[in-house]
Amino acid sequence: MQDSDEIFDVVNEADEIVGRATRAEVHARKLRHRALHVFVFDANGRLFLQERSHNKDSFPGRLDSSASGHVHSGESYEAGAVRELSEELGLEILAEDLKRHFKIEACSETDWEFVWTYSLQTRAPLRLHPLEIESGAFYLPGQIRAMLAQPPDKFAPSFRRVFQEFDRRKLWPRSGRH
Repeated sequence: MQDSDEIFDVVNEADEIVGRATRAEVHARKLRHRALHVFVFDANGRLFLQERSHNKDSFPGRLDSSASGHVHSGESYEAGAVRELSEELGLEILAEDLKRHFKIEACSETDWEFVWTYSLQTRAPLRLHPLEIESGAFYLPGQIRAMLAQPPDKFAPSFRRVFQEFDRRKLWPRSGRH
């Protein structure tokens, strides 16, 4: 199945399922759907940012959350987070290993996605999926803030929105609050 053929749940303004559609249709018609972002921190509290593959259909080469993606039809947000961590970073975890933080309402910044945000602190090595991720690195919060302030914009818009909320709520691990 090609990415454009993936099936997503279409949701209403209350994030209740009202139908199903292909990825291509959901994006073309700007239908509300579900996604997730996971911030992965190392033992020093630094956040891993991925550079999206240059072959991605949206925001190729831009910096993004450690792992992120759409929730497949019939899948929970948590199951999607576990799947994305495995697919993109090679991390095999259980849903209860994740910290669930907040949900962002579907809006133009998120491409009409309701987004649940999670975090995970780990010492496990990351194995980047080459079709998904070009490269990546760990950053302190202050480094990310400084990069966000620099033109040109090097970040996926949904990451920018999720990061600002995460930072505003001061959800950093104790060792990474700089």
